[in-house]
Amino acid sequence: MPIGFGTLTLLVLAGLGGPLLALVGRRFVPVVVGELLAGILLGPAVLGEVNPAGAIVSMLGEVGFAMLMLTVGMHLPLRERRLGAALREGFLLAAIVGVLAIPGGMLAALVAGGGHAAVYAVVLASGSAAVLLPALQEAHLESPSVTVLMAQVAIADVVTIVSVPIVLQPGRLGHALLGGLLVAATAAALLVAALWLARRAWVHEVRRRSKQRHWALDLRLSLLVLFLLAWLAQNGGTSVLIAGFSAGLMVAVIGGPKRLSTQVRGIADGFFVPLYFVVLGARLDLGGLLAHPELCALAGALAAVSLAIHLLAAALLRRPPAAALAASAQLGVPAAVASLGLSEHVLSATTATAIVVSALISLAICSSGVARLARAGAAGEVGGAATA
Repeated sequence: MPIGFGTLTLLVLAGLGGPLLALVGRRFVPVVVGELLAGILLGPAVLGEVNPAGAIVSMLGEVGFAMLMLTVGMHLPLRERRLGAALREGFLLAAIVGVLAIPGGMLAALVAGGGHAAVYAVVLASGSAAVLLPALQEAHLESPSVTVLMAQVAIADVVTIVSVPIVLQPGRLGHALLGGLLVAATAAALLVAALWLARRAWVHEVRRRSKQRHWALDLRLSLLVLFLLAWLAQNGGTSVLIAGFSAGLMVAVIGGPKRLSTQVRGIADGFFVPLYFVVLGARLDLGGLLAHPELCALAGALAAVSLAIHLLAAALLRRPPAAALAASAQLGVPAAVASLGLSEHVLSATTATAIVVSALISLAICSSGVARLARAGAAGEVGGAATA
């Protein structure tokens, strides 16, 4: 059944629940919490006003998912000048967390009383550049230590995002790998073409005219690449997760203009990403989660184990605990695991809900870590000024 403007109005209104709840909770409540709660309220589990299985709603949610992965890829600091020097330590931190995530995933599976240990391990090893980098920029944190943190999260993002389709459907490993390679090869070819075109004088002239006359050509071409890669992913038997992330990486490598980032954030954060989280919320079963103590314990265990392994990795490399708190943020990968797991009928609604709840807990932990880093930086500046 086709949806009308009434349903769209309801979805946009539900998306406003995120900023409204964030305003009430100030810095302690991430925007995504309100969007998910609004989706749960409107979904079949409560009011039944939004059918997440409807063809058009589901399609809009898929576009939102692809846009979310696009913004995750765009946020990776691939053009950060100091990133190269920090890659070694960032890689070691991400590798230690990844190794520790394996027994952590097994422990989480034991707590839940079922399987999916590999899925939980990928969630535990993940990071969230889309959450962390804006938080660091807002706090005006710039130091070698912060650059290492950025490198760690960037590496964790890349590895875990690629791993999600594999751990969810290990029986289709070959198919998923071929589809992923097709998307990656197409993205690489488009990236080479874009870098070659970027040196052409006529391209600069066209982009100048686009800026003057508000054609938004950079945005249009970015969306063209995103939807082309998503189409290839669907037909190649892999997830649009890979397509969105690959398109975002292309933008991060090329280093698009600031207006492109502003335009993408406008269309993504203004409509599609909130809609995605509302639709995801409508698919979750918070009541079912509360009715199953073992799954409530799973949500807590995932959050606690993630915090523990990040703190242990930081201690092994003598990194500040605040950096470990900040690095534990999770959002894109848990959301992807929940979405794909539900779509492929690999995860139950209650298990997906537990994974999302654990990710929301991690956002609060990350906020605490960034605040501690900001206070430490301010104290260092005051001390340096006093010494001078």
